[in-house]
Formats: sequence, structure tokens, C-alpha cells
Amino acid sequence: MAAQRVAVIGAGPSGLTSIKACLEEGLEPTCFESSYDIGGLWKFKEKPEPGRANIYQSVVINSSKEMMSFSDFPPPAELPNNMHHSEIMIYLRLYAQAFNLTQHIHLQTTVISVRQRPDFAASGQWEVETEKTEASRQMHVFDAVIVCTGHFTQPHLPLTDFPGIESFQGRYFHSWDYRSAEGLEGKRVVVIGIGNSGGDIAVDISRVAEKVYLSTRSGAWVIGRVAPGGLPADIVRVSRMGNLIRKLFPSWTNKTLEKKLNAPFDHKLYGLQPKHAFFAQVPVVNDDLPARIISGRVQVKPNVKEFSGSSVIFTDGSIIDKVDVVVFATGYNYGFPFLPAALQAKCGYRLCLYKHIFHPTLTKPTLAVVGFIHGFGAINPLAEMQARWATRVFKGLITLPTDKIMMKEIEKDTAEMHQKHACSERYPLYVDYIPYQDSLAEQVGARPNIPWLFVTDPKLALQVFYGPATPYQYRLTGPGRWAGARQAILTQWDRVIQPFKTRVVPEPETKPSIIMFLNINAVFVQIYAYL
Repeated sequence: MAAQRVAVIGAGPSGLTSIKACLEEGLEPTCFESSYDIGGLWKFKEKPEPGRANIYQSVVINSSKEMMSFSDFPPPAELPNNMHHSEIMIYLRLYAQAFNLTQHIHLQTTVISVRQRPDFAASGQWEVETEKTEASRQMHVFDAVIVCTGHFTQPHLPLTDFPGIESFQGRYFHSWDYRSAEGLEGKRVVVIGIGNSGGDIAVDISRVAEKVYLSTRSGAWVIGRVAPGGLPADIVRVSRMGNLIRKLFPSWTNKTLEKKLNAPFDHKLYGLQPKHAFFAQVPVVNDDLPARIISGRVQVKPNVKEFSGSSVIFTDGSIIDKVDVVVFATGYNYGFPFLPAALQAKCGYRLCLYKHIFHPTLTKPTLAVVGFIHGFGAINPLAEMQARWATRVFKGLITLPTDKIMMKEIEKDTAEMHQKHACSERYPLYVDYIPYQDSLAEQVGARPNIPWLFVTDPKLALQVFYGPATPYQYRLTGPGRWAGARQAILTQWDRVIQPFKTRVVPEPETKPSIIMFLNINAVFVQIYAYL
């Protein structure tokens, strides 16, 4: 019997799109959100709330709005291309309102445990225990469960890796606790870790501090949000044509991109050069870091060897005295404390999940993990496609392979992931962005047929293949088809350009508009990105 009642745990972007996927398939979702509002990671909180993701006041999303949108809900044209967290919340609220999602969400309701019912082998049902207050626990029965709690809730603070930290006379905390640079005026600050949070926080603090030292063990490739010409970088660079070039010429693509990244500032000169190739690890997206380094406001340092009183000693023997504050941007642990331990087994660094979604040992595939993934692109489209696929599995419209076949695929995928990417315990979840979505869309029946499009709709085909790989492509056909998908693709450049129109510079009548240029010549924009 197909699943009917579905528990969705978490009301962030992954949870919201999972609710919608359930509704599309005629399922009955009930979403439990422990916080007082939707938004998950993107809901800024003045005070950190243990067990929940937290962000700092200055956060701006790395992906542009067209690339991070849900596939049947283009963002308002007036929103900026790379949105502040407050603007992302506007978009998420509009999405929830448009599809009547909030009526299915129970706020301030924490999931305590999820366990199989005694007759699970036959029914596939789950017992979900929730808590609103200490005195009001409640047990529910669901036909299926979707877990959307993410992986930025448990700060990793490896103090044992830093001898002498107990003697440090200043203040230290994890980046999870960081809100703003208030109170750090005139301070000497060491930021440990050069992920996106570490880079952002170092830049943010450097505007008020006496000096910021950014300590990195392995370095990183740093890219900006702005591509040549001023367009959003991912709009220009993430395309099906680009993906094909990278597949055919992986070494050349890596070298070409690294050369382009070193053109505005030499990563080796700036002390940022990593050992890994560009596509081996998600890069640091930061427009301001090079400027803060060249002005001396941020100084790049190697890994910290030890602490001594108020001094920080680095592995190259250099010492910084009178350090006031240390920020550990050292990533996150991940886990699902409400799930049975057997479902949290790992293959390598990653969870043992088929397609990063289903556990292969369940006799009934009625528990899915959505949004627990990294890729060279926005999380929203990945999570949405996962949810669309998972709900069709729940309904019995898609049949999973046998547990043995799934395990073999998991082991194969894990080996390939470790070979292609610089995985670690902190960052174990990489997938190839377009191929991963295509693999799920193929089973859903929503993968765009590019050759057929070139025959039947060449104008659209040019945009789909040469233009940005926006999520609307997965609503052109199949289950969940959206009548507005074609128009959304053909007008995506208009929405990219709209936020820039705060002061319009007149063009001579003989010159084509930038919109026309981008629509007609998307292929040249893409080729330029790789040459």
C-alpha cells in the first residue's frame, strides 16, 4: 500500500520543498519545525539556539537567485541577484504562501524520536514522537518520513588539536556563535579555518579590528560572485555545455579555471594556493578577501601549532602576541539524534544512503533524507529534485533496486567521490551538480530531452544547453510539468538584469539591448567562461 501520511522534519528550504512535493503527489504532509519560524539556516536569530543552524548578520548567499530558485517559482525580478539572508526569507515566505505550505507546518515542535513500528516489515510505518513543551509529548504514526534537518547544527570545536588552548587568556568561540563584529573593535583576532564562513567572518571583523589573522591548514581557491562583465558568476559558468566540456576535458578545464582565478590575484602570492585542483573541493566564495589582504587588514597564516597565554604560535614558527579573540571556523559534525543508530552507518565519511537519500537496509523505502548534500551549486534545486524523487518512491511509482545492488552503488559512488573530491569528515557530501540532478530527474521523468528540444523548439534548446542550468529545466516535461517553465527560462536574463536598473544609462538606438545580447549570444558567454 502506497504511503499517504508523511512526516517532514524541518521547515527550512528542504523541508518546504518536501512539503510541496508531497502535495504534488497527493500525499498528506505534516511538518515539524523546532524553531518559531520557517527558513531553517536562513532565519537569522539574535541569540544562537542550540541544536539549530545559525548565521551571522552580514550573510549573503553565494548562489544567484535564478540558480537557487525552486523550479516552478521564479524569484521576483526586483530582488538582488545574490540575496542577503533577509531577502532569502522574503523569497521563502512567498514560496510557502503561493503553494499553501504553512498550513502543514507545526512550529516550535521538536522531533524526539523516529522509530519503526512493530509491523514495519509489512506496513512500512513509523512512530514519530514530538514535544512542544516538557510536559506535552505526543506520538504520531506516519506512512513515511522525510528528514530535512541539514548539517549545520552541531559545531565541530576540535580543541584537542590545539595544545595550550586551556591557557589562552583571550576569548574563543565557534563560528556558529558569531553574529556580528560588534565588540571586536580594535581587537587582535585569529580566525581558524578558510571555508566560506571563515573567509566571511575574517572580512567582516577586519572592518573594525586592529588586525585579523586568517589561519588555514590547506588553503583554498577563492572565487567572487561577480563574473567578467558584472553578471553573477554562477549564471555565466554553470551550464550543460560547460558540464560537457568539463567531462570531456577535465584536466584542461581545471587548469583553465585556475589560470583565470589567478589572473586578478595570484593565490600563491596571497598565501591561499591549495594543493587540490579547483573541482576537488567547493571553493571559497568571497568578493572582498583579496582586497582585505592587499590592504593588510587580513593576514593569511598557516595552521596554528599551539597557544601560550595570549600568544598564538603557527606551524611556520611565527608568533602573534596579545591576541584577544579566536574564532574557530572549523566546520560541523553531522548526525540525526532522533533516528535509530542503525540508520546512521557510514560508508567512508558519508552516510550510507542510496542516492544520498534512502538507506538500503530498510525493508520498506519509507524514510528519506533530503537536503543533506553538497555540490558545485545551490542546495535548493538539489533538495527539490530529491524530494520529487523520494515522494514517487513512497507512492510506489519508482521502485528501488535490491539492497545488494544499492550497497554496490553506494560503495561505487563513495569511491568515485573520494577519487574526484577532497573529501573529509567535515565535508563528506559532494555530488556533481548537473549529473546528480539529471540522474534523479531521469527516474522521475523530468529530465529535459535536449536533442528533441533542438528539433522542436530551437530557441528554448539554445537556452537550456548553452545558457545557465537553471532549475526550470526540470519542469518542462514529465510529472510535475509546469506550463510556465519555458517562459521562465526565456525570461531569466530579464530577472538577472532588473536589479541593476537603479540608474539606467541610455544606449544608442543602433545598439542591441543587453537582454537581447544575452539571449541571442548565451553560447558565447558560456564559451568565454572556459577560455
